[in-house]
Amino acid sequence: MSKSPKFIATALIACLFGAPAFAQQKSEVKAGLRYHIGRAPTADEIRGWDIDVRPDGQGLPEGKGTVAQGEKLFMDNCSTCHGEFGEGNGRWPVLAGGKNSLTSDNPVKTVGSYWPYASTVFDYVRHAMPYGNAESFSVNEYYALVAYVLYLNDIVTDQNFELTNKNLAAIKMPNEQGFVMDDRATSEKSFWQKDPCMKDCIAPVKITGRAAVIDVTPEDGKDGKPRGVE
Repeated sequence: MSKSPKFIATALIACLFGAPAFAQQKSEVKAGLRYHIGRAPTADEIRGWDIDVRPDGQGLPEGKGTVAQGEKLFMDNCSTCHGEFGEGNGRWPVLAGGKNSLTSDNPVKTVGSYWPYASTVFDYVRHAMPYGNAESFSVNEYYALVAYVLYLNDIVTDQNFELTNKNLAAIKMPNEQGFVMDDRATSEKSFWQKDPCMKDCIAPVKITGRAAVIDVTPEDGKDGKPRGVE
């Protein structure tokens, strides 16, 4: 096996952290930090790992697929676990339904009721499905499958609808506003300290109520009693 001044870790870091980290690694290589293992990955090998998709559609591969095409793929490869209508078989995940259930006592988190972006659906399905044989479909087949899952959730309503890399990011999911950007870097900055407090940091915790007293069990049983109480 031939040796190279570059190394596979460079490619992995580039995939995970992007161009700045990659550039830093290249400069370190030029500076003489060489591990002399493996070889430089080819562009095709890096491309094989770099398949994540952002909410704005960046990273989507060129392709297309219709709802009708996705229905056949789904029935042949997915319905055994997820049910013919996305209802889920046994304990396999439910893909459709659950509309307006997130604020209930028993929320049903499905693609339609919970997931924030259509790009998330494509990214996950392409990475992980079919179960046990991930990434075995063509790009066009993945577009078709995602189109059908969106159809099961009434996000698209036309069986002839064609999902493509050009229109996927424009699709709005019902629960998109249920997610917020992670702002802990600013909202929790006041809690971060270079030298954290290790003693007498806060006042003693005071118990203001107990579950048995404040009755947190939902009262939707008979005569207003908690469920399971007769």
